[in-house]
Amino acid sequence: MALTILEGSTFCVSDDRGDIVDPVMGLFADDTRFLSRWVLTINGKRPLSLSSGKVEYFSAAFYLRNPIAGDLEQDVLSIGRDRFVGDGMQEHIVVQNHAPHPVEFELALEVGTDFADIFAVKEHDFALGHPETAPPLPELAAAEFESDGNQFVFMDDSRCLTQVLLSEPGNVNGRSVRYTIALEPREEWRLRVDVIVSPDGVRIAPARAERRFGDELSRVRASLSAWHLRVPQLRASWERLGSTFSQSVADLASLRMDEDPRVPGQLPAAGMPWFMTVFGRDTLITCLQTLLFGPELAHNALRVLAELQATEDVPEIDAEPGKIVHEVRHGKGAEAWFARYYGTVDATPLYLILLSEVWRWTGDAALVSDLREPAMRALAWINDYGDLDGDGFVEYQRRSERGLVNQSWKDSSDSQRFHDGRLADAPIAPCEVQGYVYDAKRRSAELAREVWREPELAERLEAEAEELRARFDDAFWCEDRGGYYVLALDAEKRRVDSLTSNIGHLLWSGIVPPERADAIVDQLMGEDLWSGWGVRTMSSSDIAFNPLSYHNGTVWPHDNSLIAWGLARYSRWSEAHRIARRMLNAAGYFANQLPEVFAGFSRSATPFPIAYPTAARPQAWAAGTPVLLLQLLLGLRPDPCRQTLVSDAPPELPSWLGTLKLSGVRAFGRSWDVRLDNGQIEVEQAK
Repeated sequence: MALTILEGSTFCVSDDRGDIVDPVMGLFADDTRFLSRWVLTINGKRPLSLSSGKVEYFSAAFYLRNPIAGDLEQDVLSIGRDRFVGDGMQEHIVVQNHAPHPVEFELALEVGTDFADIFAVKEHDFALGHPETAPPLPELAAAEFESDGNQFVFMDDSRCLTQVLLSEPGNVNGRSVRYTIALEPREEWRLRVDVIVSPDGVRIAPARAERRFGDELSRVRASLSAWHLRVPQLRASWERLGSTFSQSVADLASLRMDEDPRVPGQLPAAGMPWFMTVFGRDTLITCLQTLLFGPELAHNALRVLAELQATEDVPEIDAEPGKIVHEVRHGKGAEAWFARYYGTVDATPLYLILLSEVWRWTGDAALVSDLREPAMRALAWINDYGDLDGDGFVEYQRRSERGLVNQSWKDSSDSQRFHDGRLADAPIAPCEVQGYVYDAKRRSAELAREVWREPELAERLEAEAEELRARFDDAFWCEDRGGYYVLALDAEKRRVDSLTSNIGHLLWSGIVPPERADAIVDQLMGEDLWSGWGVRTMSSSDIAFNPLSYHNGTVWPHDNSLIAWGLARYSRWSEAHRIARRMLNAAGYFANQLPEVFAGFSRSATPFPIAYPTAARPQAWAAGTPVLLLQLLLGLRPDPCRQTLVSDAPPELPSWLGTLKLSGVRAFGRSWDVRLDNGQIEVEQAK
């Protein structure tokens, strides 16, 4: 079983003995693998596992026992490995003799790296890639051992550098170091190993390494302490809610990327292990889900994404002026993919939605004023580039030869299907994106009127939004199957008529006329879409449905959180509560950590939710799901007119919600406490 620890965009994946032995394991930073081999042996054999686990998201401990090897009897040695990840990795190895007599043995550590880019490694994952046809991974880099610094040095042609510094001298042979150890009863032997990674070949002097890692550990712990002080504290009688919320707090802390001069500001990476970088859509939705935590992540996201906003028309990376970035990569990952890639149709309207939502929570007119130009460029992109054929709908079509075929949130190559299973041809206008655009224009009109003091702009945007709403209903509504909105329009403006979870996003956006809402809710909660654990991405009555298909039948927690938000917007509280309860109960089967996605099997057919093999954990918008669901259960929303936090929860709350206190919710520069007791919610400013 793999065990992963991470800090920012640096992470280590090993087995439960602490070794890196699998083709997809390693120490990664800057989308590059800096360690691909890390194996500890006793008398030539790997120790046996006792127990292992994370201590914090950035540290782990592995407890082992010796194998029967050489003259060693079983279980005379205990081996502890304590590992920490910061900018690099540090490991402390402690071996103790538990025999009543002296023992002698050889401990060896084999190290190596191939400096593979993260996409090449991903291809060797059986769940996500094609190992049997994938190009071979690079050969291990030659090892140079410098006795003066007691360190291995690995470097490749691109100047990527790995230093492995040893606290004790040993017998070096190639990529291995061996220690002949003699221990008296109860005696211990210790080794500290520091791994320094450098994408640009800059070396660290051995004398500085121990101090550097000490400083790193202090910094990481201080950052985590500051995070816990900043986020709200929850005490809940419903244990599942409290445990899942706590896990979300920890997961979001682990995914924060520290300041980087290339991507300034701290904001969440998308998810482990392949998406430890900025993703426009994921970042924006995660920030929308977690405004209950305060505005800092959202502030940073808005400013960082404004810095990365496209300024030119560059078909090779699917960029157009005003478009919000899809993905940022560094190091060898940037060489294998793109340093920046803009193939996303929804990040640009979502940027405007987040800007508005931050203003609604904070009243921060200065931020909205500062970001007026990026907002105006985003609005211009929607009208000038997003609408490819002038029909009033935003479409996507890949221009980059290596880009994504599908550029909505369901971005797998087979996600855009008709009811009969046929694939739709681009340009494709996804239904939920039209809802995002509608909401973005209405919200931008509010900012234009209240902050930018541009009433004419506000009126124009409101008129455009209402025109879109009417046109959308006419083009996307289908009377079949009880009535629903189709998934998309294809290149010929035919309705891509599968029934999908995307219709729930339309409720969230507010584009659904009141008279259509009942039909949409009935579809979402009907047996074809509702699995019992959550809303499936595609209905079981569509030909392409598969409960194990990434976007054609699985259940996505973030998808369900936005659907619940939409249900609450239309005052369909019992359905919103059902999604929240079942989603949080599902989390209990995943150690309280909601995965990116899980299988769409019916709850009546399986006694627990079925894991999806490639699901990222932790993953940002999955971690944001319990936070948003808690906000919805309490009916919390900011009132920008009165600069206060209010609850719109229905008069009768479900009994299973129990009692709770949420302390330290920040809105409008103040702290608020929320209590639920005897079915009544009270919101008051903290004293």
